[in-house]
Amino acid sequence: MASYTLSMSETVPLPMLGEDEAARRLRDYDILPTQQRLQIAQVLLTRDQHLSAEQVLDLVNASGSRVSKATVYNTLGLFAQKGIVREVNVDPSRVFYDTNNSLHHHFYNIDSGELLDIEPSQMPVNPLPEAPEGSVVESVEVIVRIRSKTAAAC
Repeated sequence: MASYTLSMSETVPLPMLGEDEAARRLRDYDILPTQQRLQIAQVLLTRDQHLSAEQVLDLVNASGSRVSKATVYNTLGLFAQKGIVREVNVDPSRVFYDTNNSLHHHFYNIDSGELLDIEPSQMPVNPLPEAPEGSVVESVEVIVRIRSKTAAAC
């Protein structure tokens, strides 16, 4: 199993999805399982998580594979388009890729950059306003921006 360095003194095993399972999951979403897509899926789809493209790139490279930054961005865009992950835009310069496809909302910690799930039952958003004529509501995603109490007090 590959490992991932958290700090100069701390290395943890890098969980990876098996290649056959990664290929099956990609095919389930009508995605051709190329070698680079498999490498990305193997580190991204291991569990429910929120990762930036840079984090995915770091994880793929830590696994011993090599992919370019452009390949990671293009692949994540394809994965989002096909619905295997969701793009969560927390601000114009920060996008996370969420492997949890269920309907839910998020806390975004401005200080740490961490994204946490909020169950829809904890934040009901109904009744919704009527959609403009000729359109329908596809989904509702709420991002609650938080910060540590000590940072907010400053």
